[in-house]
Amino acid sequence: MSLAQQQIGPVLMLGAGRMGGAILSGWRRAGVQSSLLAGADILVRDPHPGPLDIEGLVLNPPDDTLARARTVILAVKPQIWREAAQAVAPFLAPDAVIISVAAGVAGSALSEAFGGRPVARVMPTTAVAIGQGVCSLHADQGSARERARVLFAPLGQVVDLASEDDMHAATAVSGSGPAYLYAFVEALEAAGVAAGLNPAQAASLARSTVIGAAALMAGGLEPPAELRRQVTSPGGTTEAALTVLLGEGGLAPLLEKAVAAAVTRSRQLG
Repeated sequence: MSLAQQQIGPVLMLGAGRMGGAILSGWRRAGVQSSLLAGADILVRDPHPGPLDIEGLVLNPPDDTLARARTVILAVKPQIWREAAQAVAPFLAPDAVIISVAAGVAGSALSEAFGGRPVARVMPTTAVAIGQGVCSLHADQGSARERARVLFAPLGQVVDLASEDDMHAATAVSGSGPAYLYAFVEALEAAGVAAGLNPAQAASLARSTVIGAAALMAGGLEPPAELRRQVTSPGGTTEAALTVLLGEGGLAPLLEKAVAAAVTRSRQLG
């Protein structure tokens, strides 16, 4: 076993729902289980897991085997994280590192619940499943930060946060952000139907347009404002639409309110 494997694996995943499953899918896609972890070095605790397609993965291992885990990924819903922690903490090795992807749960509370073990907080997007995620990362201890970086870097971009308090805003902008985009596409499809397109035409046009625009933004150096200007002709149709979207009570203040609401809820969950 390599030095990296000795430091990182086995990994115990607490929760294999949407986010936990996305992380596992991303690891499989990136070959993490062959380069950093063997399949048998991934342990999963979940009474009702989603589809798990990693060969050799150990599902619901007994308590007396949990001391093998060098890293614990807490991927349960924030409302039940304490129960999940209490169920496994007494059986973990003293030097196990905890990586939490539970929104809003403070590092100090996590460390206390896990017996003072090092903690890193990560807020990934579900696109980690296809290696296109973005993961906000904060940890007070360098060992936990590096452990989290090694495991999440293969799944997309990792953004370091200097202050744990910034996790609330990162959660609101990034962790919740995909839902805002999906809601926008839903609304654009509905607007297309209202303008006379049939539902299939509206769906195809709206979805393909957003996917193409995102790919263009990802592939270039221009900021979004410049890309917007490039497709906005003076006096044209796009300018007419943007007068509404960017006007008083439009997209900017609406998103500011939405992000603020998500920040408030993140603080409440903590």
